[in-house]
Amino acid sequence: MSMATKNLLLPYVMFLTLLHLVLGNEAVNSGQYPLVVSTWPFLDAVRAGWRAVDSGLSAVDAVVEGCSACEELRCDGTVGPGGSPDENGETTIDALVMDGVTMEVGAVAAMRYVKDGIRAARLVMEHTKHTLLVGEQASAFAISMGLPGPTNLSSSESIAKWSKWKENSCQPNFWKNVVPANGCGPYHPRDSLDLIEGTCSKDVETVEPRSSLVGLHSHDTIAMAAIDKMGHIAVGTSTNGATFKIPGRVGDGPVTGSSAYADDEIGACGATGDGDIMMRFLPCYQVVESMRLGMEPKLAAKDAISRIARKFPDFVGAVFAINKNGVHAGASHGWTFQYSVRSPEMNDVEVFTVLP
Repeated sequence: MSMATKNLLLPYVMFLTLLHLVLGNEAVNSGQYPLVVSTWPFLDAVRAGWRAVDSGLSAVDAVVEGCSACEELRCDGTVGPGGSPDENGETTIDALVMDGVTMEVGAVAAMRYVKDGIRAARLVMEHTKHTLLVGEQASAFAISMGLPGPTNLSSSESIAKWSKWKENSCQPNFWKNVVPANGCGPYHPRDSLDLIEGTCSKDVETVEPRSSLVGLHSHDTIAMAAIDKMGHIAVGTSTNGATFKIPGRVGDGPVTGSSAYADDEIGACGATGDGDIMMRFLPCYQVVESMRLGMEPKLAAKDAISRIARKFPDFVGAVFAINKNGVHAGASHGWTFQYSVRSPEMNDVEVFTVLP
């Protein structure tokens, strides 16, 4: 290359260097894969995912290994067995895995007696033509495919939490427009009971803001995305759901496009928060489609969250977004959100903080 050509290219090289610097908190990597991103400071889970992709395994392997580590560690008591009891004191598991190459998805919801949620979800994806299995049938499938079970998913901590909640007249809870409003069930629709008895109910309901029901240690998900050395993308999620949920409730964890979404051609997204609200908007599908239309990850994440906040100003939730080049960002509403990243430029997992 001649000196004249080098001089012509120099301003362009300097521009690219400056561009890398000004993108700052979006932490652009150099295009060298792999990359692992997760909701919350679940450092050991991200390290497990990183070990998988760094050793040459696939993005699907990485998110399964990462989420499985979180299940075993019982991250924040909101992932894996032993946490988030429902109204009956039982812990159940929701999980999802999505392959951004094939767009295949496997998921389980309200799964009882089997602790390995993400591995059960992978079995659904790889060994059935279905997308989602639920309840005891999901448990029977997982056990028949070789996962350990049946196992009691409750712990001494979850039972103690449930007992304290019962002593507090089952407050707070997820019921509305029922009687008794301020006590434990069985519950009945308020209007129908008044009609039958021909009276007006004197049981006045105290409306709890949703933010009082949702928090970091009561209602959370690990959502993880990985880009492997081939540039392929996958996402996975796992959660034991909302604490004191009505039995049978399924949140956004196993819902494709809500808790997570991946498309090899575009990028990926992971979400956490008030799943009952968020699943109505499919925020991660929205994020990926916004990036498909040209939005940068930061704007795509903010746009998805703002769409929910306009309709539900008191909701609590967050998303992270990554594009296929490894640019990442997050957005949140109602709480301070953190997500974790491991890339080739980093010596270990780094945590990024996103203010509401």
